[in-house]
Order: sequence, then structure tokens, then C-alpha cells
Amino acid sequence: MKELTGTGIAIVTPFKKDKNIDFQALQCILNRSIENGVDYIVSLGTTGEAATQSATEKQEVIRFTKKIVAQRVPVVVGVGGNNTAEVVKKVEQFEVDGITAILSVVPYYNKPQQEGIFQHYKTISEASPLPIIAYNVPGRTGVNMAAETTLRLARECQNVVAVKEASGNLTQITKILKDKPNNFMVISGDDNLTFPMIALGAGGVISVVAQAVPRTFSTMVRTVLSGEFQKACQLHFQTYDLTEALFSDGSPAGVKAALHSIGLCENEVRLPLVPVNEKVYQHIATLMKRFEDATI
Repeated sequence: MKELTGTGIAIVTPFKKDKNIDFQALQCILNRSIENGVDYIVSLGTTGEAATQSATEKQEVIRFTKKIVAQRVPVVVGVGGNNTAEVVKKVEQFEVDGITAILSVVPYYNKPQQEGIFQHYKTISEASPLPIIAYNVPGRTGVNMAAETTLRLARECQNVVAVKEASGNLTQITKILKDKPNNFMVISGDDNLTFPMIALGAGGVISVVAQAVPRTFSTMVRTVLSGEFQKACQLHFQTYDLTEALFSDGSPAGVKAALHSIGLCENEVRLPLVPVNEKVYQHIATLMKRFEDATI
């Protein structure tokens, strides 16, 4: 649980202009993030565009990430899907060395009932050699994991150790925080809700904006975790506009625009995603200039 406290970064997978993975850029992004104070790395999540990578590419990204991170911080890897049996097969075959936990999204497209969501995670947890962070993001999956289901997982599935909550519903999040067992962590999945969520008892965030401004955002998280709410609130307001901009024309296109604006990677995503429009790009580039840590 301690290893998942603080600021995790949902790392991008940078691409070259030919759409192949740019491992040199990935190395730069990983090193910059760690050197600027983030607490752990999350690879092959939504922001990492795992959905458009082959199985071979995913393995290459995981191995490269572990090599560059070199145990300086924990590494979490996204392993999810809407076919429970297939996810079980993936976790059973997973190379666990150097990995702290698995992040697994609520099944998408099928629109399962709450019982189906519970049984999906229960089945995966029984097969997984690593702890699992459930990931509730109804804006992408089309289905919300209710607070009651999350709490049931927390109580009945020992291997489900946390939830990344990106529902945006503070009432739901508050219920989970109020009633959860002590050994279960709530992690923010919404950058602009991270401050209030930690103030309510969340243990940290898996962030997108922290990849663009790692020192500023991770300082905010550490500050609110230590109870310095006034200082943390100022840092929260400082990153608010940038966070809004990064999601205004699609993610991870927004954060890739931010990273491109400071020379860290190409402004490339894979179809069906496309880069942000020029107006949004210029707005993001302007906002990035406000941050001292928005450098390479």
C-alpha cells in the first residue's frame, strides 16, 4: 500500500512520425518524471495507448520501462479487457519480476451488471500473482462500478488492494472512502479532483498532468497528504487550467501536445486518435511556459 501512495504517472507511449514506438523519447520521459519527484510509474494504461499496441509491443514497452526505471520507483502495468477469460490468461502468464501491481479497467462495451463486474474482478484476483488496482472510468467504459461493488471487492477480494476512481462523482467517492476497510486504498483518477479526494482520505493519484509538470503536481500531492491544505490548494489552482486544457480535445493527445511543446516527444498518436487541433495546441504550449519544471 505504501508503494502506491502519492503520485503515480500514467505514462504515455511516445511514437515516431512513422508511428513506431520511440524508445529514446520514452527513456527521457521516464527519467524526467522520476528525477522530478513522482512516486511510481503506470505503464500501458489508457494514456499509454495500450489499446492500439500489439502483444509484442506491449512486452517491449514493459521490459524497456523496467530497465530504465531500474527499481528507482515502483512500476504498475495495465492489464485489462472485456473478456474475463482472456484477462485471466494474461495475468497468469505475466512476467511479475520488477512489477508492483496490475491496473485493470472495469470491463467496457459489454456493459455488465454490478454482479458481473464483481465476478470479473474476483476471477482475476484469484488468478493474479500480483495485487490488483481496479480502475473505474465510466466515461470510457460506458458503465460505472457502484460504490457498493467497490466496497464488496475491498472486503471480499484480498488481492484487490485499491481502486483508481475516475467517475468524477464525489458523492460516490466519499461513500467508498467512508466505508472502505483500512487496508484498501482509493486513488484519484481525475487530476482536478485529486486535492479534494486526498483531503477526504484518498492515498494519491494516477495522474496525466503530472507527466507534463511532474515537480509541481507531485509537490501538491505530497503537501496535501501532509495536511498542508492551504499550500496544496494554491498548487492545485496553479495546475487547474493546464489540466482542463490537456483533456479539452482528447487524451492522451493533450499531454502529448504538452510534451511535444517542450521537445520531449513527437506530437503523434495512433488512429483512431488524432492530435489536438492547432488552437488547443497553442493554448497548451502557452500554459506550459508558466511552469519552471516544464523543461527538459
